[in-house]
Order: sequence, then structure tokens, then C-alpha cells
Amino acid sequence: MQRVIGLLVVLATVLGGFAIAGGNLSTIWQPAEFIIIFGAGIGALIIGNSKYVLTEMLSQLKYQFISGKASSTSDLYHDLLLVIYSLLDLARVKGIKGLDEHVENPETSSIFLAYPKVYEFPQLVTFICDNLRLFSMGKITSHDFDAMLEQEIYTIEEQKLKPSHALSNIAEAMPGFGILAAVGGIIITMQHLDGALSEIGYHIAAALVGTFIGIFACYCLIAPLASAMEQYVKKQMAMLECVRAMLVAHAKGHVPIVATDSGRKLINEEIKPTFTTMEEWINNKAA
Repeated sequence: MQRVIGLLVVLATVLGGFAIAGGNLSTIWQPAEFIIIFGAGIGALIIGNSKYVLTEMLSQLKYQFISGKASSTSDLYHDLLLVIYSLLDLARVKGIKGLDEHVENPETSSIFLAYPKVYEFPQLVTFICDNLRLFSMGKITSHDFDAMLEQEIYTIEEQKLKPSHALSNIAEAMPGFGILAAVGGIIITMQHLDGALSEIGYHIAAALVGTFIGIFACYCLIAPLASAMEQYVKKQMAMLECVRAMLVAHAKGHVPIVATDSGRKLINEEIKPTFTTMEEWINNKAA
């Protein structure tokens, strides 16, 4: 909803200001210019990026406007802390092998199913299960375990940021595509130099619309979307960093509540629960 409101504000202010200044809004509607500019942009995206990047870009763009994950971030972290605590507490009671049924089949795990907000993020569930499985396989020092998790998160982040970087590059190119369309319009105008002044003026205005559209698309639409996608990825990585802190603390031998608190400390300040609040969550869960 926030993205939609922002888009409406941009359209209302830019087009409204143009109209207030005496501009004719129908002049901006130049289908040929839109086809050239956005067609060139889409084509450049297809040429310069892999299928994975394009697919992931569509997925991230969809999330900006039509998110099926209605859970608030604070609710998600609530469930995440309790999932990890439950798993670590079970490992304390039954040993690390007691987690096998949960990490091997998270889709049927009573722990994961009890916290559906976490289960809405398959990559998060996979990260938790894979690394608990890895830790249970044999002797691995907490230092090596931490280094492996750090490298995995770095690799995931690099891959997930490729779509926003690609879109950002296209945003920077949009004014150039606008100039391309404008030059095409000027070429058409030169073919009508023997026409009436009003006709020449119309064609020049249509050509300049190309530059207008290119700049508008860059700074009002595509660049902000690329920034929003990057922030979305950063939020996903923050969840993985939270899990990493808790698992490494467990590997160092800390009790479940201390290990869970290691992850709590990495949560963004605006939604971070206090230690007392987290303790209440755990006590209510155990009740």
C-alpha cells in the first residue's frame, strides 16, 4: 500500500503541477514515445541479465505491491525467536539428533507448523534446517561454523541484490532512452518543416515528451523501486544474520535463552523486543 500511495503522490504532483502551469495533459500521451523508451528498457534488461535475475526481479517487484505475506516484521521476528528457541531447547533435552525429524521434514514439523509466519519464508526455513543438519553431522568448531554461515549469507545476498542492481542500471539509462525517443521525434519534425507552425510545434512538443518520460521514469519510478527492492533484500538478510547469531551462540555452548538473546540483539531497533518481552514470549509458549 505504501508503494501505491507513493506512486499516486508522484503522479498527482508532477502531472498536477504541469496542468496548473497551463500544460495540456493530452500532450504527454505519446504512445510511440512510451513504446520506444520502455521497450528499449525492457529489451536492455533481457539482454544484460540471466533468466534467474529476471525471474527474481519479477518476484521482488511483485512483493513491493502485492505481498501475500501480510505478517508484520515484528510478528515475524516473534515467531523466528520462538522457533529457534524451541529447536535449541529440544536439542538441549534430547541432544542434537533429536532435531532430525524437524530439520529433515520441516513441512511436517510440529515446531515449524506452530509458527506459520516463519514458514512463509522458505529460504529462511531452509537456512535454519540446513545449518542445524550440518552442525549435527559431526565435530565442527563454533569459529568454523560461524565462518561458514557468514559466507553463505554473503553469497545469498550477492545473488538477491542482482535484480535491484540491474533495475538501478536501467533507471540510469532511462534518460538516455528518453533522448533516443526525442531525437526520433526531431527527425520526424524535420520532415514537416514545410508545414504550418502549429504542426511543427506539435511535433517538437511530442519529441520533448520523450525526454520528459525518460527522466520521470528514472527518478520517479524505477530508481525508487530499485531502492525498495534492495531494502527488501537487506531485511531478508537481517533475518538470516539473526539466525546465524543464535546458531553460533548455541555452537559455543550457550543455553537456549542466551543463544536466542544473541539473535534478539541484532533486530532493528524500532521492532526489537526487550529481553523481558522475549522472556515472556518463551514463558507463555511453555505454559
